[in-house]
Amino acid sequence: MTDQAPDEVEVLQEATRLLAGVALRSVEVLGGAVTLPQYRVLAVLSDLGDVRSARVSDALGLEASTVTRLVDRLAAAGHVTRDADPTNRSAVTLRLTASGRHLVAQVVNWRHAELAGILDALTPDERGALTRSLERLIDVAAEGYGATAVHRLPM
Repeated sequence: MTDQAPDEVEVLQEATRLLAGVALRSVEVLGGAVTLPQYRVLAVLSDLGDVRSARVSDALGLEASTVTRLVDRLAAAGHVTRDADPTNRSAVTLRLTASGRHLVAQVVNWRHAELAGILDALTPDERGALTRSLERLIDVAAEGYGATAVHRLPM
């Protein structure tokens, strides 16, 4: 660590708990249709489109066998399909079904409404300062944590 005050790190830890809580509660809107790990697979497929299962494993930082078990359940429920990769017969391509896309949309819409409600408690100036700070945090730390940089950092 460098020169961060302990309370700066603690505030970031509390913000992490808050956002994790929102993420966990958002999956509850699905009424048990999928677990949080299964939802993570759906969300990755929503972001990446049709991809090989190995790419999903990489994106989630999970072993291929774990992703296979998660996809087995999602496919059985009709949320994901498996297709043979035309360029490599031993590879499997995963695709969201309409049902899977609907589940992702439900969670995204719930999260959007929940976060908007939280932001409504802030003044416009506070919202602007928070947004700028979070954009900067994402820019410097996104790689490796599943986020996409908002702005390009100066070279």
